[in-house]
Parts: sequence; structure tokens; C-alpha cells
Amino acid sequence: MNRFLISTSLLSVRSFPKSRTIRPHQLHTYSLRKMSTDTPVPTPWHAAYPAPSSQTVFIPRDEVLSILANGRKDTVLVDLRRNDFEGGTIRGSINLPAQSLYPTLPTVYSTLKAAGLKKVIFYCGSSTGRGSRAASWLADYISSQNDTEMQSLALGGGIKGWAAAGPEYVKWMDEYDEKVWAKYSTS
Repeated sequence: MNRFLISTSLLSVRSFPKSRTIRPHQLHTYSLRKMSTDTPVPTPWHAAYPAPSSQTVFIPRDEVLSILANGRKDTVLVDLRRNDFEGGTIRGSINLPAQSLYPTLPTVYSTLKAAGLKKVIFYCGSSTGRGSRAASWLADYISSQNDTEMQSLALGGGIKGWAAAGPEYVKWMDEYDEKVWAKYSTS
């Protein structure tokens, strides 16, 4: 038995119930079980809100690039990142941290509607968590308003996919920091 295993086993012995017989093969299992039941699992921020009922509609990044290049004024990009807001953002995006979206949906919707926006494109790091949830929540709200003109979408691949897609995408980023995105590079 190496020194690490011995010290781990000794720590486990101290936390093992005195009323039980300790067998060496049980030490590690008991220690892991004890840790997993003693450590509370934090509730995710979105658990306080209802799950969206709409299916997320993803828009491919090349389509978003085309929208930006053509200067469409009826589209807004919403960056949902809060604590991980680093490395730059897609030009013209507004920052609305996902944790603040659901309680403000009526205000967000009425502001976007008053601005004449037809497409709202949400993104986060990958757009599979916050991005898809936010897009679906707004889609639910749009539907409840019987609005057939506005679309709520999630950017396929999120900002990580955008930054990794090459120079034609990166040039559409404000405050782009290559060092931040290098850690996500697959090459």
C-alpha cells in the first residue's frame, strides 16, 4: 500500500462508525460514500424557475455572421455570461446575465418589442445550458403574448464555437483576448 492510500485509509478510519468492524477493503468505499452524503449539492440557479416548455431553436453561427455582415437592425444578440464573462463578446451584443432573465421577462420582452426587434439570439459559453434555457423561456413568453413576429433563438456552439470558428468570426468580436480562447482550442 503506498503512502497516499495509507493516509487516506487512516483518515477514513477516524470517520468510520465505532460500532462497526472495519475491513480494509471497506475503508475507501465508506470514505467516498460519507463524503458524498455529507457534502450538500448546490441547487442550480435555474431550479427556482419553471422549466421552459418550448423546444430550443438553434441558429447556426454562419447565419448570425451573415446577419451581422448585412447590418440587420431587427436582430439583437444577448450574451448571458456573468461570472465567466471574459475573452470578448460578439460585436453589438448586450449583456444580460442568465440569472436575471426569468424574473424580468415581461420587461425584456416589452423593451425588445418596442425596439422593433424580430430576432433575439441568446448565447453563453456553449449555448447548451443558459443559452438554450433563456431562448426557450423567451419563446414561451412570446407565445403567451400571441406574438408571431418575434423569434427567440440560441446561437449554435455559443461564444466558444464562435471564437474557435476562425478569423472571419473573431473580427466580429469586441475585446477579443486570444489567450482566453486558447484554452478551448482543440488543435
